[in-house]
Amino acid sequence: MTTSDRRHIGQLLVQTTRHMQAELFRRLAAAGLDGVRAPHTHVSAYIKADGSRLTDLARDARMTVPAMLELVDDLERLGYAERRPDPSDRRAKLVTLTDQGWAAMRTARKVIADLEDEYARMVGRRRFDEFAATFEDLLARIESRAGD
Repeated sequence: MTTSDRRHIGQLLVQTTRHMQAELFRRLAAAGLDGVRAPHTHVSAYIKADGSRLTDLARDARMTVPAMLELVDDLERLGYAERRPDPSDRRAKLVTLTDQGWAAMRTARKVIADLEDEYARMVGRRRFDEFAATFEDLLARIESRAGD
């Protein structure tokens, strides 16, 4: 297949992500994690184990602070996150995961691993692992060049 015969890489990434997220969140709901939505990944992808400041989460996710605040408020309402005083600056707050939030993260990691295994069976483990390694390398090079 030539480049002109296939969808461009952006389309492949977006459409694959859409399918994966739809199945991930369907399975998370089936596992009892009702209320968790794809936008919440903007928090879970960047939150540090010992907590993160809202402004740092927003910066890392390339979102506005008000948009990140809405997601954190939602996760707090659902019981997955909470705000705690920042020990390095008592005026600041850290967003941290609750025990329920950590349990949700473990469930999500398991579901993602299961999805990756299914995808590997679809195209073959070797091809899938090469694909993932290639994208890891590409992403590292893009981030390095962009100064991320």
